Amino acid sequence: MLTNKLTNLIDFFYPPFRRWMPLQTFRYAACGSANTLLGYLVYTVGLKYIFTGKSVDLGFLSFESYVAALIVSFMVSFPVGFLLMRFVVFIDSTIRARQQLFRYFFVFISNLFLNWLLLKALVKKLYINGYVAQAIATAIVIVISYLAQRHYTFKVEQTEID
Repeated sequence: MLTNKLTNLIDFFYPPFRRWMPLQTFRYAACGSANTLLGYLVYTVGLKYIFTGKSVDLGFLSFESYVAALIVSFMVSFPVGFLLMRFVVFIDSTIRARQQLFRYFFVFISNLFLNWLLLKALVKKLYINGYVAQAIATAIVIVISYLAQRHYTFKVEQTEID
């Protein structure tokens, strides 16, 4: 199966990192990084080659090219990210798939909002350079996202043993 091959490939690179992080955390970092790169690639291709600086007019709603590229990027990276988390990273979760999907979406949107809030606070209130602020915000959001995905979206529910 494709997920087994992908998991084996990721696990192949794990040994040098064994002393610093558990396997699940390494898988999360690998899958999250790959999905982030995919999202960025789709965004870049959409912005540079598909929407080319034009507005996208749907008749009832209009988007600037960068927003349209972001929407397309989300439409690709959201399902890919969910599938990677479900079938590669958090494989021992006992939560039903439909509930995982809803929770993943909730955490995804919450992280997007948190990133925006942190970025705004770091740039506007603490006067930190935008690139540095985004790096700080991203680091904070990654940690919170991992904890939310592990303990909420894909948690392993304990069963009582009599």
